[in-house]
Amino acid sequence: MAKKPTSPEEIQAYEERRRVEQRAEREKRLRERAQRGGLWSRRDFFGRLSWGGFGLISLVSLLAFVRSAFPRVLFVPPSTFKAGFPGDYPVGEVSEKYRSDQRTWIVREPQGFYAIFANCTHLGCTPRWSSSENKYKCPCHGSGYYRTGYNFEGPAPRPMDRFKLSLADDGQLLVDKSTVFKMQPGVDPNKQHPESILRI
Repeated sequence: MAKKPTSPEEIQAYEERRRVEQRAEREKRLRERAQRGGLWSRRDFFGRLSWGGFGLISLVSLLAFVRSAFPRVLFVPPSTFKAGFPGDYPVGEVSEKYRSDQRTWIVREPQGFYAIFANCTHLGCTPRWSSSENKYKCPCHGSGYYRTGYNFEGPAPRPMDRFKLSLADDGQLLVDKSTVFKMQPGVDPNKQHPESILRI
């Protein structure tokens, strides 16, 4: 192990040697950099890579923060829809035109129109209208309903509900799905909610 300089002359000579070595090291680095023709050193490369990664992560974090200020919104479809003109529906027929899109049957009887919610009151399946048997039949557990929506077979506990039906300004039938006539068990829907029938 080298002896530490103690006298002022030794300290001055030591510092001079260090300055010469540092100058030589600096010149060596400059020569090497000039020979490489401007390429980055390993230190430059990793330094820039680190700052680039930091910048990228900061940008992604900022974008995530800004995105959280605009939450995803579930747009609910309109609760009303037009179901055509009254003349489009023959008396005594169940229209399945809106069963798939709106889960609604439009029924025309001699006393008027009503809109049945195509939803089995047992477990919420969509029943099918069977014109040959003149009834709605649920494919899930076999519940059966008359044309009015009154349940008569299977596990369904009550009749099917109805939607409010009115005439729009242009004369078309307007179904309002936000107004539901909830049916109670054991009572004919036409007697239970006579206001669910649109009389024309």
